[in-house]
Amino acid sequence: MLKIAYHPIYKHPLPEGHRFPMIKYELLPEQLLHEGTCVAENFFTPEIPDPTLILAVHDTVYYKDLINLSLNRSAIRKIGFPLSQELVNREVIIADGTIKASLYALQHGIAMNIAGGTHHAYTNRGEAFCLLNDQAIGARYLLQQKLVKKVLIVDLDVHQGNGTAEIFAKDPDVFTFSMHGAKNYPFKKEKSDLDIELSNETNDSEYLVILKKILPQLIQEQQPDFIYYLSGVDILSTDKLGKLGCSIDGCAERDRFVLQTCKTLSIPVMCSMGGGYSPEIKTIIEAHANTYRLAQEIFF
Repeated sequence: MLKIAYHPIYKHPLPEGHRFPMIKYELLPEQLLHEGTCVAENFFTPEIPDPTLILAVHDTVYYKDLINLSLNRSAIRKIGFPLSQELVNREVIIADGTIKASLYALQHGIAMNIAGGTHHAYTNRGEAFCLLNDQAIGARYLLQQKLVKKVLIVDLDVHQGNGTAEIFAKDPDVFTFSMHGAKNYPFKKEKSDLDIELSNETNDSEYLVILKKILPQLIQEQQPDFIYYLSGVDILSTDKLGKLGCSIDGCAERDRFVLQTCKTLSIPVMCSMGGGYSPEIKTIIEAHANTYRLAQEIFF
């Protein structure tokens, strides 16, 4: 059975001007249930995890300042959200969702987190709506528990996974692959193990040709026994924060290729949703829902 992390805190309300990015976390599970892609049993509720699991990735001083709401103004400004206890709890619970989804993926081949993909969070700071790096926390947990030996992070959000790149820069057990817009945030990029930078307006065919060439080669070279997939839908041409030219069908074909590759090669995959900022919420929900529909079709 497909297992999906979801907690009501994912839809945490923010002050006016910050609310739109959060709406999808409420609507997406409702859509999946309404259309019959999922049933209630598909969802599990993450909790606040043991802090040591977070501290295996994040700096102690940063984490303490975060949970005590004592970050300085500059640090809060980089995060982009007003800091609150509920917001911090939300990020901590998202991390637990990714840890537990990783364990479910080892059992069932795939698992997902309605939220997550917080790839701009560094070891010692947050950036761009990301406080804690959920996939980095999940990967470090699996490695420390000796449940896997080599992890491949496939980050297909339109923005480079700069925090993830920094966290694993000196870790040979995690290979970071980010395929993103060249002229988009972050404007000063970190160095992933492999960065593929795409020109503005890159369309479906161009995008898919590159991905279908690169991913099988990476898997052959790196021989991962676990994959984290960041399936951001901000590659859409309609996205307010992206500059690529992909369609909903192209985005779905991207997901199909990644998930089918994992299934064919028997590599467990854990998916975090990442970004999506099209002006119409129905576009965002449809693009994200496709990832879940394909997971059900391919794996179950």
